[in-house]
Amino acid sequence: MDTLPQSMKAVVIDKHGDSSVLRLETQHPLPVMNETDVLVKVHYAGINFVDTYQRSGLYPVKLPLQVGREGAGTIVDIGSNVPPSYGLQVGNRVAVFTQGTTAEYVSAPAESVMVLPRSVSTEQGAAIMLQGLTAWTIVQDAHKVEQGQTILIQAAAGGTGGMLVQMCKHLGATVIGTVSTPKKAETARKHGCDHVILYKDNDVQEEVMRITSTKGCHAVLSGVGEATFAEDLACTRRKGTLVSYGNSSGAVSSFRVLDLSKKNVKLVRPTLANYIMERDEFVLRSQQLLDLVGSGVVRPELGGEYRLGEVAQAQDDLTTQKTTGKLLINIQT
Repeated sequence: MDTLPQSMKAVVIDKHGDSSVLRLETQHPLPVMNETDVLVKVHYAGINFVDTYQRSGLYPVKLPLQVGREGAGTIVDIGSNVPPSYGLQVGNRVAVFTQGTTAEYVSAPAESVMVLPRSVSTEQGAAIMLQGLTAWTIVQDAHKVEQGQTILIQAAAGGTGGMLVQMCKHLGATVIGTVSTPKKAETARKHGCDHVILYKDNDVQEEVMRITSTKGCHAVLSGVGEATFAEDLACTRRKGTLVSYGNSSGAVSSFRVLDLSKKNVKLVRPTLANYIMERDEFVLRSQQLLDLVGSGVVRPELGGEYRLGEVAQAQDDLTTQKTTGKLLINIQT
């Protein structure tokens, strides 16, 4: 084990609010490991909407909280009861899905840690552990995307949206993507969108019905939440699936179950953790995702890199739609 410092830098919140409540502590205590944990020296951490939901209080969390839900780095210590079958060793480059990654070190349950192959960079590892796994479980578990389907993806130039587009194309679907600007339209096309709708200039439902000859889409994949929910439902075809996986515009509040009966639509509101709760589930989906990234089928677009003291700026840039692709915190700078 490497000689560890007495303290570390970490970004924390001790009250709910806007990005001003984020605080960089330079003398934060090192994590306390459990016997089934591994201690990881974090190189990169991902920025996600879930970070802003925890910060605002939309998702209840215990305060104070060390922020960040995904990252990648190097194992520096292993708990005494970590199963050898996990194949984890000190010095491994790993990606982690756990709370508190926006820090120099994080203690992660071994069951949520995956060794990165040489074909996947540390930056890519940090970029895919939450958004990538979210996207892959959406197209495998929330709605099984198949050859010949037509899929609508809201925010197709974003971190999750961009990977959803690539995965749906890989699985043989025709993809319609929505974006806010012509620049983001170029990004969505680069990801593989067959049709791109600028939602500020066009009626999304009208465009979807035109493209699909009034049938609508086999599935609508949307992380927007309240602002597009009625539109998402209207764009879903008879016997189709609406996957509402996020709340970037706010949580859905105005919905009647009876509305699903108009077209016998299936509504799914998934969270990643419930798809990968068991170690075998986590390994299956993670390994599949690493294979996709390592082979170049899925290419996470890195949309911005920030320093540890710039987490507030990164979160604000994410929520105000100023960026495309995945935002990372470089812990080493």
